[in-house]
Amino acid sequence: MTAAVAVPLGSAERAFAAEPDKQFFRSVEGKWVGPGEIIAGKYKGTKFTCNFNGSTPDDKVGMTLDGDCRVGVFTQKMSATVERRGRDGYRGTFMGGSTGNGMDIVGGNVVDPQKVVFTINRNQLNGVMQARVPDDNSMTVTVAVRVNKQLVPVIGMSLKRIDTVEVGSIAKN
Repeated sequence: MTAAVAVPLGSAERAFAAEPDKQFFRSVEGKWVGPGEIIAGKYKGTKFTCNFNGSTPDDKVGMTLDGDCRVGVFTQKMSATVERRGRDGYRGTFMGGSTGNGMDIVGGNVVDPQKVVFTINRNQLNGVMQARVPDDNSMTVTVAVRVNKQLVPVIGMSLKRIDTVEVGSIAKN
């Protein structure tokens, strides 16, 4: 007969569990550029080009993508910042959060070593922001909102790394 024993999750185990998340966020560090498109809504079909700097906070689990996107001569600042906040999970802002022109990041998780999905919210508008890093030099970002119980992609970006960043222990271009 085997007895089940409940063992509280200690700080060493929590730190180990956070390591895959830290690895994902470190993969976002660096300079990124690439095209994007508004996929649905009033401005559907609008194409733009973005420039971002990806960074991670010291001694915390999270990331910031900060930069701008350009349509013709018009430039719009764009940013997303997220940090793990204890048991509350991930919290942050996209485009200044709901007090600005954007949405609040109210939850989410690293799905696998290449993908993170965050829950976003502004008043009655709910959705997700997904970032996928399939290799060291490319990242796709998709923002989708919930319409009639379905997620509808509204913004898509396909970014390429333009700097040399050390990923793991091997320098990549």
